[in-house]
Amino acid sequence: MLETSARLLHLLSLLQMRREWTGAALAERMAVTERTVRRDIGKLRTLGYPISASPGIAGGYQLGAGAQLPPLLLDDEEALAVALGLTAVATGPVSGTGEASVRALAKLEQVLPARLRPKFSALRNAVSVLAGPAATVNPEMLTTLSSAISERRTVAFRYTGAEGASARRTVEPYKLVSTGRRWYLVAFCLERADWRTFRVDRLQSIPSPRARFAPRPLPAPDLVDYVRESITRFPYRYDVVVRLAAPPAVLADRFPADTAVLEPDGPGHTVLRGGWDSLDLPLIQLATLGVEFEVLEPVQLRNRARDAAALLLRAAAASPDGPGAPPAAKEGAAAPGSANRDG
Repeated sequence: MLETSARLLHLLSLLQMRREWTGAALAERMAVTERTVRRDIGKLRTLGYPISASPGIAGGYQLGAGAQLPPLLLDDEEALAVALGLTAVATGPVSGTGEASVRALAKLEQVLPARLRPKFSALRNAVSVLAGPAATVNPEMLTTLSSAISERRTVAFRYTGAEGASARRTVEPYKLVSTGRRWYLVAFCLERADWRTFRVDRLQSIPSPRARFAPRPLPAPDLVDYVRESITRFPYRYDVVVRLAAPPAVLADRFPADTAVLEPDGPGHTVLRGGWDSLDLPLIQLATLGVEFEVLEPVQLRNRARDAAALLLRAAAASPDGPGAPPAAKEGAAAPGSANRDG
């Protein structure tokens, strides 16, 4: 049975390769008799593939339109979900998949039932994805790492660290995590004898699978939270903790998952935890939110906020008639930049 199924898949792939085949040519490529080819063609037809046959010396077999993919057993909602997912992948952070996703969308439309095609086309035309800055990743890296995680195999690769240095790493992979902008690998690094979080876009080579390994106790119950902590706090000079007078849903757009951790803290309040190399950057970002906040950690950030507040108060209290103030406008004179504003 397995040999017959494999032969049918081979025959189907040959029919998709070119427009028309003679029975003799198919028999030669498959190393079977023409009688076997005819029997296999009949089996494919019973599975729903429209294969036409023309008689005569110049005749042959041809796969009909709408059979480039096996029949899709999807209900209406599932088909629309697949369409939406492919649209998102077309602009996602996995390099080389955009064009493939567009082709997949076109093929999916071909095999959809007639009643779904208008709705499918409307959804595809109506949905757009505004792609933000993302680090693209070779999809082969993701598939190789995913297989190694499933099979519990160590992998080796060259990796560029945050400081730009390149080194060989051999790791035991445990989890792939996507933040929407980047992919991260949670693994036990054999060279460092410790758990590490690797940015997949910094891998310089396709991981090479090695020997199997025995699972270790995980560094945290939830590896997604472990990655979030690793990429938002530990690599940076300052560990910032702030309490804001707004719920997490309001702040999520300003602080993506790979920049800070947002934790609800009572009704209408959020504790933000994140890492920065400069105290000015989080202070500027917090001051421009228009939300009341309290600096919990570090003390240096509270001192920097106090100094900045004093400076801003002095600037706000300065007399407009002081040195460097612009001359007063004459009565009836047009305001600067107002000339020809309506014309």
